[in-house]
Amino acid sequence: MTQKWDVVIVGGGLAGYVAANYLSKTNLSILIVEKGKHVGGRARTNKLKQQYLNLGPHALYKKGKAVSILEELGIHLPGKSPKLNGILIENNIEYAAPLSPFELFTTRLLNGKERIEWMAALLKLMNTDPDKLAAQTFQQWVKQVTHSKIVESLLYVLGRLSTYCHAPERVSAKVMVSNMKNAMGGALYLDGGWQTIIDQLHNRAILSGVQVQPHTLVKQIDPAQLDHFKLVLSNEEEILAKYVICTTGPHELNEMLTEKVNSKNNFFAQITPIRGATLDVALTKLPNPKRLFALSITDPLYYSVHSTYARLSDDTNSAVLHVFKYHHPDDQIDGTSVKNELEQFLDKLQPGWQQYVITKRFIPNITVNQRLPQIGDEQKLQRSKTEIPGLYIAGDWASPDAILADGAFSSAKQAAEEIILNEARKNSANYERRLPTL
Repeated sequence: MTQKWDVVIVGGGLAGYVAANYLSKTNLSILIVEKGKHVGGRARTNKLKQQYLNLGPHALYKKGKAVSILEELGIHLPGKSPKLNGILIENNIEYAAPLSPFELFTTRLLNGKERIEWMAALLKLMNTDPDKLAAQTFQQWVKQVTHSKIVESLLYVLGRLSTYCHAPERVSAKVMVSNMKNAMGGALYLDGGWQTIIDQLHNRAILSGVQVQPHTLVKQIDPAQLDHFKLVLSNEEEILAKYVICTTGPHELNEMLTEKVNSKNNFFAQITPIRGATLDVALTKLPNPKRLFALSITDPLYYSVHSTYARLSDDTNSAVLHVFKYHHPDDQIDGTSVKNELEQFLDKLQPGWQQYVITKRFIPNITVNQRLPQIGDEQKLQRSKTEIPGLYIAGDWASPDAILADGAFSSAKQAAEEIILNEARKNSANYERRLPTL
């Protein structure tokens, strides 16, 4: 028999589980379908040789929407915040990163005038209303803020660190500045990795009656009849749903929509993802235990030892670190050369690290966020959300003014709340129709 559900959520990642947890407080029947063998999506943490490796470097911004939503749902976030001190590398020369007060006044990277200009730029960043930057690219905003080349470079570095975006000439200043302000409020590295979040969300959903069906690929979404969607699965089975929340990427959603529903959404097809390369490494020890964080100014490279602040191993003596390259959307990726680049960067920071390797994993072209945020996205997203009544989108790409976990969580909460509100309206209308007339 064809199964019927009130809500079917396509995708068992962060957005899918957040939406399910909000909806589970209602009497609606809820099904999560996940194409993978395991739930979690890009928030999964792999346990390799007793080490907990996220898929690349992950951090939760304490001032972001994700943390407040998780707290609202009663999710516990064990872990600590990394210190802001570290090093910046320019043309193979190392400098103290001017991200904390002490380093700001002692770093050799800046002269006296540049120091004042960098402080002014940070002040400008914290006092700027992102909503007023909707018509500007990040590059345009940076050039208005400073005339100093080194301060300009530092703003680009901070932008990459906060958003993973390495295309200042394309990205929206509104989204960049908003995320940078959140990042300046501090981040959290989580004990056990981000699997900690997924496990708690999953357990709460199951206890509330949400059904989860892994290893299930949705091929097609079609409003087969009034008030119901028909979802066709890869094994040709069909399920019916009153509402659908799709948390896949925009390209996948575009392929699922039948021609008669939507003549292929051009905006979805044109969305560019944010990508990067990651080298995730666990060592028995750090050759240089004082080197915990570094960014390159010359190249879009990142390094951080996450296990200093979060429990990421069954052995408290080992170190788990991530080396990352931020890809530009136009980059042609050569996996071998990128791997060499990341390993050489680690060689500079932790000479001899190879002899202490417990496990390591290299991913040359990982999707960090499904949408590179660009000017005009807000209006296009709003139009897309109202094109098909009963179909909602959620995910790191689906929020007009946020990306990464903040975008995933806020869009998921909004989708769930809109369904709950719509159900309340229907119930109210039905109740009024049943009232006797005088």
